[in-house]
Amino acid sequence: MTTRRRFIQLTSASMLGLGLHGLSAADSHAGKSGGLNILILGGTGFIGPHMVRRARERGHTVTLFNRGRTNTDLFPDVETLVGDRDSQLQALEGRKWDAVIDNSGYVPRHVRESAGLLSEAARQYLFISSISAYGNFEQPGIDEDYVLGTMEDESVEQVTGATYGPMKALCEKAAEEAFPGRATIVRPGYIVGPRDSTDRWTYWPLRVARGGTVVVPGTPDDPVQFIDARDLAAFTIHALENNITGRFNAVGPGEPMTMGAMLDAMKEITESDAGFQWVPAETLTEKNAFFPIWASPEGDTTGVHLVSNKAAVAAGMTFRPLAETVKDTLAWWDGLETERQSAMRSGLRVLDGPPEGMRPAPVSLEQQMEMEAKLVEELWSSPAEG
Repeated sequence: MTTRRRFIQLTSASMLGLGLHGLSAADSHAGKSGGLNILILGGTGFIGPHMVRRARERGHTVTLFNRGRTNTDLFPDVETLVGDRDSQLQALEGRKWDAVIDNSGYVPRHVRESAGLLSEAARQYLFISSISAYGNFEQPGIDEDYVLGTMEDESVEQVTGATYGPMKALCEKAAEEAFPGRATIVRPGYIVGPRDSTDRWTYWPLRVARGGTVVVPGTPDDPVQFIDARDLAAFTIHALENNITGRFNAVGPGEPMTMGAMLDAMKEITESDAGFQWVPAETLTEKNAFFPIWASPEGDTTGVHLVSNKAAVAAGMTFRPLAETVKDTLAWWDGLETERQSAMRSGLRVLDGPPEGMRPAPVSLEQQMEMEAKLVEELWSSPAEG
């Protein structure tokens, strides 16, 4: 059985799972030699399309490599090579690119095979990893030299909450070994914004926009970090344009942010009448109530939302305003089909007992608000004003 603390560790530190405002033309490779020829392994999921669009906006040529099964209508005019990360890489043979973006690597063997095949076919290999690659989050200010996660049996290929991070660390190793001195490792935290299929961060602007009493875990001073997928995409392309190699924590915002500040901003942006009811984690434990994104700033999860982004910022990573991310996320959500909107994949969950798995069944925002109302009724005789 999974304990509440272990659940928070897994959901916060595992599976974590830039229009680039501020960069001058002089900082970019685009236009100097007619653009780069970029291969993207993946390209049609959540972050991939943002990278494709950013690259093309910058004048680069993009080739996609994937199974040809997901969102095949997104880029009809972009060359797509059909294959599979699982030993079906023949479509990549005999070709050359300036750079490779690997945003679909989760299994070390897959990265080892693709990077090995492409080691003489490209100048640079950029691997999208995760801060989950770190061995723990017991301290604030984790930088790129912090200890990485390990696993006893490195041949395991099943991605779970426990193996995701160590497997990402092994994927990094495979990329760097195939491209010594030519690899770029990008470690995002929570990636948010339009197209996010997890609904983790999306829950908060949606819930705040509905107004009323909003139950929130922890305290207003608890830290929170996230990065807009478009900011991640722009930093990725910037790193290729400038041949930037090394390891970088791609976490934002640009300045430290708290849960209280984030929610207050969402309230103002959406012109909501929301009032925030802050609830100690211990109380939520008693009710088996769980929320996305938030992690306790104490104990095993102290550093989850306090990862250092100094190296990435120095290399050129910048961030759009929170208001832009909130508005664009809500507009994207409003454009989804009703069936998708009625099945949020994350958000408030009140369970019968401690969670057994990573992903409770999808429910609508309305159902989550019903759970929330029952929590309020149980915890307070009358809802307090936020």
